[in-house]
Amino acid sequence: MRAEIATLKAQLLRMEQRLDGATGAPQRTAPPTTPPATVAAAKPAPQTEIAWKGSPQFTASGGRSFKAKGRIQTDVGYVGRPDGSTDRGLGYAAEMRRIRLGGEGSLGAGIGYKLELELSDNGVDLVDTFVTYKTGPWQFALGNQNQFQSLDELTGDTSGSVMERAAFTDAFSFERRLGLAAQYEKAAWLLQAGLFSDDITALSNDSDGASGGDENNSYGLDGRLVYAPKLGKTQLHLGGSAHWRDLKRVGDAGTRYRQRPYVHTSNTRLIGTSTLAVRDEAHYGLEAAFVRGRLHGAAETHWLESDLATSPDARFFGAYAELGWFLTDDTRGYKSGIFDRAKPRKPLGGGGIGALQVNARYDHLDLNDGPIVGGRQDALIAALIWQPVEYLRFNLNHAYLAYRDATPLADGDRDYGVHVTGARMELDF
Repeated sequence: MRAEIATLKAQLLRMEQRLDGATGAPQRTAPPTTPPATVAAAKPAPQTEIAWKGSPQFTASGGRSFKAKGRIQTDVGYVGRPDGSTDRGLGYAAEMRRIRLGGEGSLGAGIGYKLELELSDNGVDLVDTFVTYKTGPWQFALGNQNQFQSLDELTGDTSGSVMERAAFTDAFSFERRLGLAAQYEKAAWLLQAGLFSDDITALSNDSDGASGGDENNSYGLDGRLVYAPKLGKTQLHLGGSAHWRDLKRVGDAGTRYRQRPYVHTSNTRLIGTSTLAVRDEAHYGLEAAFVRGRLHGAAETHWLESDLATSPDARFFGAYAELGWFLTDDTRGYKSGIFDRAKPRKPLGGGGIGALQVNARYDHLDLNDGPIVGGRQDALIAALIWQPVEYLRFNLNHAYLAYRDATPLADGDRDYGVHVTGARMELDF
């Protein structure tokens, strides 16, 4: 076969030489013969692609990637002081609500990671800090992470419809904890479950005695199920969650369920239970939401049952309902069982003013049960959110909070109302 190919090449060369002679073109010579040998193909040098997603995201071959993450939230707030109150924690205040730095990425073979540190309340805490493994519809995570408590809790604070989450999420001590979680997501179904210990702060306490982190053996089980079909132009969300936790720390300072007057700039709690000797907690919630074009709505209910060591068990309740509307031609994001950030179709500098949204929410929290009188809070909240570009938002809120059985005023009155105004600048990438 090689000989035949060589003969054909020689014939072709002679024909080309004759043609060149007839036209006066320079004569062509045969190329040097290359000995039959195997020549290794040169491998292309590995390349790294860079994309902009609020910060540079680096992607290399083999499914490897890295992206720096950060968050800045600056708040100002004003809580009206009821007549007869001398609490100096009310009134005007400002704070850096959150400063967060970290990164996330993947190592290939389905392995990913996320690490974030947050400066908040004059302390540095670990927030999302875990390693993941994804295979098909399954994902597993090990580390400090959320426990699938509720839609409002799991939705990022820079994607929320108002400045602060529902009152029951703080009152019932929703927080990240160290644990192992599994998630199954396929089509419209999402199933999440995990086994968790305590939060990082409690586990890392290096003091001796009953309050030391090395004596913390609390644990809990958490699960959440979401059905989120797309019906035409409408994204639906139906979900429920259930949780159980054994505190294993009854001999400690105890547990209190309480809440601020909406904004975080005030440390005052106008409603809250006394210290309770809680042995274990069981709580469960229901979720419903939709997104259709500019309009969205959401509602949740959540019940908490506390098993007390020294008195009858206590049961508390929280709920909220909201509606939101974009004044611009934008829509609220939704992904993997939670609300996601909006992406302005005409951002500032791109032919528009960005996304402009108005939201209204009713929020309810009841910490009364029999002999336990922690108080009740009913809040009406209005929000105006301007998002000039994808990763920057300005959030202006006003709320009226009606209290019953709250912290008594100087004249003993425990039923009164409070007006609250808050504003936030938030950068998230």
